[in-house]
Amino acid sequence: MNRASGILLHVTSLPSPYGIGSLGKAAFNFINWLKAARQTYWQVLPLNPVGFGNSPYQSFGAFAGNPLLIDLDELIGEKLLTRADFDKVGFGSPYAFGSDANFVDFERVSVGKDKLLRAAFARFDTASAAFAAFLKEEADWIYDYARFMTLRKLNGDTAWTEWKTREVDTADTSEHTREQQYQQFLQYIFAKQWRRVKRYANENGIKIVGDIPIYVAYDSADVLYSPELFQLDERNRPTRVAGVPPDYFSATGQLWGNPLYNWDKMREDGYAWWLRRIGKSLELFDVLRIDHFRAFDTYWAVPYGNPTAEHGSWDVGPRMDLWNAVFAKYNNPPIIAEDLGEIFDSVRELLRDSGFHGMKIFQFGFSESGEDSEHLPHRYERNMCVYTGTHDNSTLLGWLRSADKNAAAMLKNYAHPRAFEHIVQASLRSLYSSVADTVIVPIQDVLVLDDRARMNTPGTVGGLNWRWRIREGACSLAVAKGLAELAQTYFR
Repeated sequence: MNRASGILLHVTSLPSPYGIGSLGKAAFNFINWLKAARQTYWQVLPLNPVGFGNSPYQSFGAFAGNPLLIDLDELIGEKLLTRADFDKVGFGSPYAFGSDANFVDFERVSVGKDKLLRAAFARFDTASAAFAAFLKEEADWIYDYARFMTLRKLNGDTAWTEWKTREVDTADTSEHTREQQYQQFLQYIFAKQWRRVKRYANENGIKIVGDIPIYVAYDSADVLYSPELFQLDERNRPTRVAGVPPDYFSATGQLWGNPLYNWDKMREDGYAWWLRRIGKSLELFDVLRIDHFRAFDTYWAVPYGNPTAEHGSWDVGPRMDLWNAVFAKYNNPPIIAEDLGEIFDSVRELLRDSGFHGMKIFQFGFSESGEDSEHLPHRYERNMCVYTGTHDNSTLLGWLRSADKNAAAMLKNYAHPRAFEHIVQASLRSLYSSVADTVIVPIQDVLVLDDRARMNTPGTVGGLNWRWRIREGACSLAVAKGLAELAQTYFR
């Protein structure tokens, strides 16, 4: 990766008239803005369907796209929808999404979009050559996923562990066959629209950084139809689940609850599932960010049923054995490794051996003690991707307002703002001027927003998590000019 910079903004956070960001006009406008700001990267969060807590890291399918991101206006242009369809369901009115349009109301959006997408499907030609070609291309996952989502609907939208039946033939009626086609249609439309967005980005010099969650949700097609790849018992219940141990940030650790991989089983076929997942991701994105990379070295395993992550054990992951298999199939894939958390020397060794970009978080560098930190720009190295913060952190302004007074003073002394320069803007200058190859800044920090714009608080569910949306017009030409000057000054 060459010396460059970019912006972190999830697609759901884009402005749109339908309650959630989409792959429509706002996505193309944002790409235009990135180009004007002389940025190279647009980093998004996982594009998979959201599951528990509306989290993109808890998805029903690791290979599927999120239907909520489908642009409805494009379907009007394709004559699959009409304005009358919107009037019938009251979707898109000023009152459809609650009192604050700057936060996603996932329940209302899901209900409204589903009604309109079903109306579009009713006019769609399932016998088209393009649809058939798509199904053939995605055959290794899409039939299982569509069957999973159909059975989930048949069982009252409950987790598969609660289903009265999990047999495929129970859905083998014309009604349920049609439902499976609907799920395939959603993936077809998503893929077509995303490819158009990515192509436009690339044509304008913008590369897409996509996030791969290391784990999959227990309530997913991946676990239901490939249980042998996970640490499950004879009744397909997890024996141990994922999380992180207690640390400075949490006295009881974080209990994520995702089933852990059966790495011994995956090794038998050369990690075929992971190779397919990496390959699919390389089709969607130009650069991959691998979430919780340290778990490929050693991962925290918590016995299933434990109420917290306090009592677990460190187990050894696949290490370079997996990545050597990846390198054998894909030539030097561009990957950012999220190497945060409790890091052992063996994790650092794995990062060095892989050659991937590691990560550093600017706000982690400041503490009450005022000690030197590897997260401060004077300690950065070239082969790094550095952030002011991630989607899991406070905004920099939010952090500053809640930080210990000594840590806050340390930040102010370090960033040393110029006259009329906000401390957050000075912090961006510190990152841009560093030796690190890649700087990515959440749009919230570019716009100097407080924690009302925070994307997620780890270890919590609900509230404002994953719901924040950017205000129309916030990404102005003046803001773009400021970023462009930074990029030009520091040769990014």
